[in-house]
Amino acid sequence: MAAASDPVELGAPWGPARPEPPPTRFHPVHGANIRVDPSGTRATRVESFAHGVCFSREPLAPGQVFLVEIEEKELGWCGHLRLGLTALDPASLDAVPEFSLPDLVSLGHTWVFAITRHHNRVPREGRPEALALAPSCPPPLLVEPHLCIEQFRIPRDRLVGRSRPGLYSHLLDQLYELNMLPPTARRSRLGVLFCPRPDGTADMHIVINGEDMGPSARGLPAAQPLYAVVDVFASTKSVRLVQVEYGLPSLQTLCRLVIQRSVVHRLAIDGLHLPKGLKDFCKYE
Repeated sequence: MAAASDPVELGAPWGPARPEPPPTRFHPVHGANIRVDPSGTRATRVESFAHGVCFSREPLAPGQVFLVEIEEKELGWCGHLRLGLTALDPASLDAVPEFSLPDLVSLGHTWVFAITRHHNRVPREGRPEALALAPSCPPPLLVEPHLCIEQFRIPRDRLVGRSRPGLYSHLLDQLYELNMLPPTARRSRLGVLFCPRPDGTADMHIVINGEDMGPSARGLPAAQPLYAVVDVFASTKSVRLVQVEYGLPSLQTLCRLVIQRSVVHRLAIDGLHLPKGLKDFCKYE
């Protein structure tokens, strides 16, 4: 895959000169209470509230989003998912720390944050903090098909969570699209990526349901491999990876979008004369 140090123009579109990264997977090295499914795309904490730290199997490419959807919650615990990046190779760890915060971060070269709606925007030098913390005015989520983060342009479609299919799913889906639900609600989608800068450093961004939360950390070493960190902590019990399409959308995705726009709610898809696999893809993705 494209490494962070590859001589590719910053923000260059995905194509022959900058191939799309391979599908994301969880690393076989993870916390003691984590079980990863055979596909490497679902991580579940099977007991307790800790020892839930996971990593991406490969370092991320610049602008590549490591995107997870919260599948299961567990009552009785205080705290939620934690997300970030590390320059530590998971395979080199003597043992995976019990917590990402503060244990993994204390090892150095690691930037992890607890997920909240307004977290850790880092102001640039010489810029008033109040202006840095104020979110920029993003284009309407229901209109703008791409999310622009610094030099990268990412299709928004897969970044936004979706409710379970039901009579009111068309209404609930809008709450995800407008990012009005708690960021750690079930089926919310959260992602992390880094954006290199001309000075050789990088900014880390966290994305919640298609909305960029702003730079969470600056000064990351862009020339070093950076792995995603997902801490399936406390009330977050299980997450699954969602694959992002960076170039032209696939024919399957285009069909899904046309079908979804032609029905009132996703249960109506069952009545269409379509292959079952396509119906399921339209209802659940």
